Order: sequence, then C-alpha cells, then structure tokens
Amino acid sequence: METEGEEHASKLLRAQNHVWNHILKFINSVSLKCAIELSIPDIIHNYGQPMSLSQLIASLPLHPSKISFITRLMKILTHSGFFSEHHATPNQPEVMYLLTDASMLLLKDHPFSMKPVTQLIFNPVMMNPWFQFSTWFTNETPSPFHSENGMGFWDFAGREPNINNHFNEVMAMDSRLVSNVVIEKYKRLFEGIESLVDVGGGTGTMAKVIVESFPHVKCIVFDLPHVVAGLEETQNIKYVGGDMLEAIPHAGSIMLKWVLHDWKDKECVKILKNCKEAIASDGRVLIIDIVMENKKEDHELTEAQFFFDMYMMMLFAGKERYEKEWANLILSAGFSNYKITPTVGLVSIIEVYP
Repeated sequence: METEGEEHASKLLRAQNHVWNHILKFINSVSLKCAIELSIPDIIHNYGQPMSLSQLIASLPLHPSKISFITRLMKILTHSGFFSEHHATPNQPEVMYLLTDASMLLLKDHPFSMKPVTQLIFNPVMMNPWFQFSTWFTNETPSPFHSENGMGFWDFAGREPNINNHFNEVMAMDSRLVSNVVIEKYKRLFEGIESLVDVGGGTGTMAKVIVESFPHVKCIVFDLPHVVAGLEETQNIKYVGGDMLEAIPHAGSIMLKWVLHDWKDKECVKILKNCKEAIASDGRVLIIDIVMENKKEDHELTEAQFFFDMYMMMLFAGKERYEKEWANLILSAGFSNYKITPTVGLVSIIEVYP
C-alpha cells in the first residue's frame, strides 16, 4: 500500500503525464499529415496484402539517412489506429502493416476520401489563427480567423481561389458520405418532396446524389455567388447565388447541411425565418448538423464534437449546439415543432415543421 507521500507523488506524475499528452497531441496530427504526403496509405493499399516494413521502405522516396526513422513514424500511427501491425512469425520475421477503416478514408481514390481535409486544415491560413486564440478573447475582433487575416472566412475564400477550392472539396467529400448514409437509411426524408433548396449547398454534390435517387425532385443549390459561379446546371439542378441572411429561394422544402454552426444565434434565427418564409405550408426544413451530447461511453465522438465546436469558434465565432439550444433557435424563428434523429456519426438530422 502506498504511503500518503507516495500517493501524492503518483498523482502528481499522472497529472504531469496528462498535461504532456495534451501539449504534444498535435504530434498525432502532423504525423498523420506526413504519412498522407508520403502516400503511405495508398502504397500499402496498392500492395494488396500485408506489407512488410522493408517493402514499405523500398516503396517510399526516402533519403538513405532517413530509412531508420520510418519505423518510429509507423509506431505512432499504429498506436493511433491508422495501421494494423502484424508481428513477426517464423516464416516472416518482419512486422507487417495493413490499413484500418480509418486509413481507408485517407486513400486518394476512395469515394469518401478525407485527404482534402488535411490539405485545408493544415494550410497556414487555417493554422495560424489558432495562435491568435487567447488574444481574441481579450479584444473585439469578430473571430481568431479575422484577427489573423484581417477579414472573415467567407470574404477571404471569395478572394483566394486556393482556399475556396479546398473548402469546396472538403464539403463535397462530406456531402458524398452524408448523402450516401442519409439516402440509404433515411429515404423517408425525401419521399413526397417535389422541390428542395440546398442552402449553402456548395458545388451541388448533395443535390446530385438526391436527384439521382429521387428523379422527381427539383433542386436549387443556393450559395454565395463565387461558389456557384459557372457551375453547370441540369434538368433537375439549378444554381442560384445569393445571401441566406437576405432571402432564400422558394421551394417545398429546404435543407441546411453544416450551415447553422457557422453562425451566432441571432443570424441563425434570421436564416431560419427566411427558410420559413420560403417553404410551402406543408413543407419542412431538414437540418443536418451536430447535436452536442456528452456521451461518456463514446469518448472519441464527444471529443470530436468538442473539436468541431472549437473550430467553429476559431473560424466564425460560431458554435455547435445542444438540443435545448437548437429548440430555442427553431421556436424563436416561428416554427411549431421539430424532431431529432441521431445518426451513428457526428451529425444528427433535425426535421423542422412550420
């Protein structure tokens, strides 16, 4: 049994370890970024079977002086769950690597590839505002992003095609994944809908999947003019540029996917009021967004929701919301009722009724 002094020392060391772990947590992220830039997930995937360390090294564009370091990079990535490590057998003395479900999403040609996310998140334009975070709390600047770049994110994206393109790629990737899940598991959401406005719909990825599965639906993709400029329309998809804070095109129903978390409550109520004015009396607003929950049994999901909440704070001074906060917005905008359907991922589906 530990003495009181030994117990105090143990608690102190555990506390120190906790602090170190969080100070150095960025190393997980930059190690993953390194692996993606070296194409390690694609190399292992293309090999088609468990890949030995020596085979991996031979496939990488390494300087001879850096060969010994790859083992250590793979160790942390395996610990983080991005690779599965199979240890040596008598017939195969080397460690072997396989992809996990997570690293499959990092493949260049995966239909839901998250590779564009790393290109956006690790861009200095998106990283540097974090160093303004504490200063932002002490001044009147709208957001840390604004503090660093002298303007809000939407204005910046409108002037910087590189950031705008990366952002649209990330939104398109997420829309492909979300639409695939939503249409497969929640088809009832689109049954009976004849027209739909996808507010903040980007380049129309979500709309394209919807009309492919429901050819009777006419979609309007509504976003900022620089986002929809020059996009090719189809018989079922029309692109309209404008400002959701001013007015929204009329339709039977409206969809807002990962839009409202960008905005403060006042702006959200305004957007929802514009939605109410734009939909039919028997229509609905479909909100696909995070509904915050503190699930102790799912630490990783809860942590990801907190990360998104902080990211919205940095980028827009926006926020992720708990159900009570969603209810307050919805009822303040004049809607009568709502229904929340959780999904297995980060987002929930909120059906809002006039």
